[in-house]
Amino acid sequence: MENKEEQMIMNIVEDIRKKYNENCEQSAALAKESEERYKIPAELYGKYDVKRGLRDLNGKGVVAGLTTISQVSGSKEVDGVRTSDVGHLLYRGIPIEELVEGFISQDRFGFEEIVYLLLVGDLPNKEQLKSFHTLISEYQFLPEKFKSGIIMKMPSDSIMSTMEKCVLSLHAVDPNPDDISIENVMRQSLELIARFPALAVYSYQAAQYFRQGESMVYNRPDPKKTIAENFLTMLRPDGKYTKLEAKLLDLALVLHAEHGGGNNSAFTVHVVTSSGTDTYSAISAALGSLKGPKHGGANLKVMEMFDDLKQNVSNWQDEDALRSYLGNLLDKNGFDRSGLIYGMGHAIYSISDPRAEILKKFAEKLSVEKNCHDEFQLYANVERIAKELISSKRKIYKGVCANVDLYSGLVYKMLGIPTALYTPLFAVARIAGWSAHRLEELINASKIIRPSYLPVSAKRKYIPIEDR
Repeated sequence: MENKEEQMIMNIVEDIRKKYNENCEQSAALAKESEERYKIPAELYGKYDVKRGLRDLNGKGVVAGLTTISQVSGSKEVDGVRTSDVGHLLYRGIPIEELVEGFISQDRFGFEEIVYLLLVGDLPNKEQLKSFHTLISEYQFLPEKFKSGIIMKMPSDSIMSTMEKCVLSLHAVDPNPDDISIENVMRQSLELIARFPALAVYSYQAAQYFRQGESMVYNRPDPKKTIAENFLTMLRPDGKYTKLEAKLLDLALVLHAEHGGGNNSAFTVHVVTSSGTDTYSAISAALGSLKGPKHGGANLKVMEMFDDLKQNVSNWQDEDALRSYLGNLLDKNGFDRSGLIYGMGHAIYSISDPRAEILKKFAEKLSVEKNCHDEFQLYANVERIAKELISSKRKIYKGVCANVDLYSGLVYKMLGIPTALYTPLFAVARIAGWSAHRLEELINASKIIRPSYLPVSAKRKYIPIEDR
């Protein structure tokens, strides 16, 4: 039976590919014909004071709402003048450094505690945290036959796309999917947070089996383990990991859990939620946003850049060679010729990204355990040299610093996490913030979010078809 279903899936995929090849030429012609009609002269954005990307020329974001969930800042105002400042990230008003120090100093895992803080608004006491962990553990198992009936049907090489499909499919097995009362949305949010690790890992395993011809191992999560531990348990065939590995993955989840209401995927949640739609549609839309290389896929670009660097610089300790390579990147003469050094710079942070500062320190510890400290040092040297080069070669309105993506990809690599799971792992963390933003929008907003777009096309008359 299973072999017949597998063959049916393969046949459907092959038919789609054949049709795709047949239609490409015609659709390409239509695209070429229509492209000019879509173009808007760049000078019009300045003429009408349209802030592209909802950010002004100094990089300051347009205020679109209010939030109590988190705060992100990289500047301060002194005597009426805004200047660069060290980066700050606060969850519910508490600095991320204090939160991390709180659970690290007591040798505890922290992600579940952070999820509670983001969703409820306060830090849990010992009994509340224990009860919350039990609740999350009960929710983490997928509905019966969900793996074979949904995940293994039409798997995609894009794990994020499969996760979107799975989230929408959970609507069908929810007894009360469209109820947007706060009580019901809280329940749905907790279920999704608990199930995201399994959705990510199982989707990857299905893709490896059906698309790559590799073995497929489905390890069940352990209710006694944390979300970070279970991710490694489900991912690795033997289910084994070291304490430091699990702790560092847990830390990465904490640092990626939330980042203000203005980031693209959180804003997507606010926009879609404001329409009154269901939780599964809102979270699926957020996944679609995070999938983009300008958002959640950034650490993949960092890894690709470093792979290219290693091919061009044989001696990692040769600072002149590193400086030459990075200079070529800025001059658009290397790697993807984008003029970017990936992992450097951030829309808000200028002097420092607190997430990168924290992750860098613990990444070095893992690099010692994994016997790859030389590679960690390479990343640290690139950070230092790139900062100098960008400051000297570019006219920038604020300082430049390493962002969290510079080190997160290295951490995942040392943990043996496949690159296909880097962005899905980001989603496993960020679902906590998305859920909080959905609840905040439902509780506070009464209007659908509908910004204005200024029409700039010339008025034309209709031409009958025989006269065209």
